[in-house]
Amino acid sequence: MNGQVVTRFAPSPTGFLHIGGARTALFNWLYARGRGGKFLLRIEDTDRERSTPEATQAILDGLDWLGLDHDGEAVSQAAGAVRHAEVAKTLLDKGQAYKCFSTQEEIQAFREKAREEKRSTLFQSPWRDADPADHPDASYVIRIKAPREGQTVIRDEVQGDVTIGNDQLDDMVLLRSDGSPVYMLAVVVDDHDMGVTHVIRGDDHLNNAARQMLIYEAMGWEVPVWAHIPLIHGPDGKKLSKRHGALGVDEYQRMGYPAAGMRNYLARLGWSHGDDEYFSDEQAKAWFDISGIGKSPARFDFKKLENLCGQHIAATPDAALLQELRAYLAATGQAPLDDATADLMLGAMYCLKDRAKTFPQLLEKAEFALARRPIAPDEKAAKALDSVSRGILSELTPQLQNASWTRDELEAVASRVAEAHGIGFGKLAAPLRAALAGRTVTPSVFDMMLVLGRDETVARLGEASA
Repeated sequence: MNGQVVTRFAPSPTGFLHIGGARTALFNWLYARGRGGKFLLRIEDTDRERSTPEATQAILDGLDWLGLDHDGEAVSQAAGAVRHAEVAKTLLDKGQAYKCFSTQEEIQAFREKAREEKRSTLFQSPWRDADPADHPDASYVIRIKAPREGQTVIRDEVQGDVTIGNDQLDDMVLLRSDGSPVYMLAVVVDDHDMGVTHVIRGDDHLNNAARQMLIYEAMGWEVPVWAHIPLIHGPDGKKLSKRHGALGVDEYQRMGYPAAGMRNYLARLGWSHGDDEYFSDEQAKAWFDISGIGKSPARFDFKKLENLCGQHIAATPDAALLQELRAYLAATGQAPLDDATADLMLGAMYCLKDRAKTFPQLLEKAEFALARRPIAPDEKAAKALDSVSRGILSELTPQLQNASWTRDELEAVASRVAEAHGIGFGKLAAPLRAALAGRTVTPSVFDMMLVLGRDETVARLGEASA
């Protein structure tokens, strides 16, 4: 297949964007972006009863958060119903499809008799080769003429060649009796009309490929490259479900995982490039290829996800990380950062992001920058502020007031005060953490002092030692 690569992501808007769907979108995005191709989005909203505008918006929001931009406008499958019906009628005119007047009762009776006789229950319509002159004046469906003999081979880039006996393929309905097209027809027509060259989707659609190929071949259209990827399983090896934890992409955003970390983890979930675990978007686009997708289901592992997210937080430029943090606060309904706090956070990023794996962990470390005087220490931190410790802090405070505000000078002043009291600096660090942050687990006390500045540091120590 020559020419520009065109991939698509085609979710049904009947619920949130599942993490498996997000990975499918990512694989399509990476494959197209790495080859200068197009990545298209189609909303398969033909199920009008279950499709909702809210679900469509959730899909768009999830893709936006993940950073998976698509080319052009999102296409509504339902909007193409007239075009889909035209193709069914074209196949009818070509003799590749036929009008079937069998009622549901007749079809059911056929299947019951087939079960009794222990033969295939695939419906074989008596109208397949009927003379049009014998057609009744009654409602009908349009069915495709599937081959009755031989085999259909799905040449799949992930699964290899998959052979299906044509006796397993029924004359599927293309157009219902009310004139509406079925999903299987709509998918093929849309993929052809959108110029899709590579169909990368879950392997639960593998059997659909054989039936969809009937339409491609009947219309004389080029069949796209198939790549059916294994589904994602939970840690227990069973199909991913609600019992395994969060499933919607929006939930992962609210749990505080950075989008870059999610992209990296989802890319590695079923695809590999040597032993590389951590990589950038640019590396992923350059490396991603269908040949690297495994045949076995991948297992979702929260620990690996967190480790990769931690690496991405550490590698993200401070200003960009602040923007992501603000988006996380908005997504979780938390109070936004005012300008002064945002400036303080930006200055503190260097000492916050190295060990944080999620945004909640980052915010926990940033408590000293978010807190406002008077600092209220938690129960554990309050124990470090006994009378002896407060006395030492009251001695340290005026010396800090007159010190030059550099890390070396701050360390020197604190060490001198600790030595004068015959204690190691570790004994002084606990009350300093309690006074500056109200916590026992914080960044380095000197990092906190440098971020807070002289006036705020002295004011907090003064209040704690009073």
